[in-house]
Amino acid sequence: MVTRRNGRRFALIGAGAAVVAAGAVLAPQAFAETQPTRPGGVRAAAASNCADVELVFARGTGEPQGLGIVGRPLARALAAELPGKRVGSFAVVYAAAASQASAGPGATNMTQHITSVAASCPGTEFVIGGYSQGASVTDIAMGIRGAGTRGQAIPANLADRISAVVVFGNPLGLQRRTIAGSSAVFGPKAKEFCNTGDPVCGGGGNFAAHLAYPRNGSVQQAARFAAGRIGG
Repeated sequence: MVTRRNGRRFALIGAGAAVVAAGAVLAPQAFAETQPTRPGGVRAAAASNCADVELVFARGTGEPQGLGIVGRPLARALAAELPGKRVGSFAVVYAAAASQASAGPGATNMTQHITSVAASCPGTEFVIGGYSQGASVTDIAMGIRGAGTRGQAIPANLADRISAVVVFGNPLGLQRRTIAGSSAVFGPKAKEFCNTGDPVCGGGGNFAAHLAYPRNGSVQQAARFAAGRIGG
């Protein structure tokens, strides 16, 4: 049975999704430069092609396949913060549907990709994260209960390979929960961004706040945080 609170929560997320999709369509030139991503799906990498650091990021609801309006600038900023290191990126392959039901399959894709690359590239460190529904993808991959639909979680033996977690507009906030309070393993590695008034993570009514992460310094803060944890 869907409770009134949950119904309102998904209505807010769905409305925010429409705004995210509109932002992705109306402002393509603002995010024209993209960090190269691997083709969709999971594949092993030859050791010579292994990155020192890989960003694994899940886009927001309604965005086309790729890193999305937050992930693209984050990938560039992370690479800039780590001169001398090979920084790669992978765009989680999932539907990013308005129903939010695709978050679980997205978590499974994130987990399978990390598992595959970790086996082929023993020296690669991972930064994981997501925006909007992509943050839910990340929550589920970290094994956080109540984050949405079920999906495959990152195996415990690979937790140390995850150096940092950065999420933006995380719907988990509508439950008055945080990653820090929900995961003893990943909480200390995580930084969450929820703009004042963001309806998707804070229950506000300002949908523009949900689109502001690429422009308000959050991406740069996230990149600095993640870079500071590499090699730690």
